[in-house]
Amino acid sequence: MRRSLAVLLTAAAVLPGSPALAAPAVPAAALAAETAPTGFAAVNALGRDGTTGGAGGQTVTVTTTDQLLDAIDSTATLVIRVQGRIAITSKQGVRPNKTIIGVGTNAEITGGGFDFYRSSNVIVRNLRFTDAEDDAINIGQQSHHIWIDHNTFSGAVDGSVDIVRGADYVTVSWNHFDHTDKTMLIGHSDGAAGTDVGHLRVSIHHNFFDHSRQRHPRVRFADPVHVYNNAFVGNELYAIASTENAGVLIEGNHFQDVPYTVWSTGGYADSGPGRAVARGNVFVRSGTPQLGGTVIEPRTFYPYTLDDPATVPALVRAGAGAGHL
Repeated sequence: MRRSLAVLLTAAAVLPGSPALAAPAVPAAALAAETAPTGFAAVNALGRDGTTGGAGGQTVTVTTTDQLLDAIDSTATLVIRVQGRIAITSKQGVRPNKTIIGVGTNAEITGGGFDFYRSSNVIVRNLRFTDAEDDAINIGQQSHHIWIDHNTFSGAVDGSVDIVRGADYVTVSWNHFDHTDKTMLIGHSDGAAGTDVGHLRVSIHHNFFDHSRQRHPRVRFADPVHVYNNAFVGNELYAIASTENAGVLIEGNHFQDVPYTVWSTGGYADSGPGRAVARGNVFVRSGTPQLGGTVIEPRTFYPYTLDDPATVPALVRAGAGAGHL
């Protein structure tokens, strides 16, 4: 019944001249930033009861490249306040138990990105990532309990936020992906079943996929990946792809001007088929999602409350990205 409703909504939305839905005004209270993650980064697992980052540790403010690199490479528990624009190269490793948070509205990491290698309990918030020469954020090698929240991404040569190589218990929330290309990859290779099956559990909510081209996300092997209450606007190649027997639950999202909303049972590119379930989404001038199979319910792991998808475009436009904490 729920799948049929999603398809009917899509069919109605792609009629010529179908107008965008008018969203109600967003109360200020609805935009109050979370102080702790929801979704998979909040789950008690792998020896961690949620994600607290640098809470309880020393607070340092960094304004130069050397200061930033020293802080993220420290073994101490730290709250790292990033002030101003800092240029780095390549992907720089982040050790466990860190909160990396921008000061004010103009904190920026440019030219490079952050790399998580067997790291855990890290929070990244309120930063602009621009022109990374590779990935802006790469979460890999069994890293877990990572929260990526209220950041703005643009201009990365490769992924904006990639989650790969057995990473787990990640939440990506309230980010603005501004005309990005390879936005978010979950599972890096069709040959990675041995490291990825049973891992790569990710929650993706209240993000603004703003004319970003593809991978919102592209998923292999993971089950479940929970994609909810996001705004997809003008995504040229596709919005979501579930492949290699991945399971993706897509609910309460708003799609506008997205010709290919969901790939799954037919596979995508060279990757084999995946599974996708959609319920309660809104589709405006957008294509019919390709759905099939079953997905593990996220409520098996955590409770959550959905916003009305009609309000999602206004919510994320007003609250997603750097500068909105």
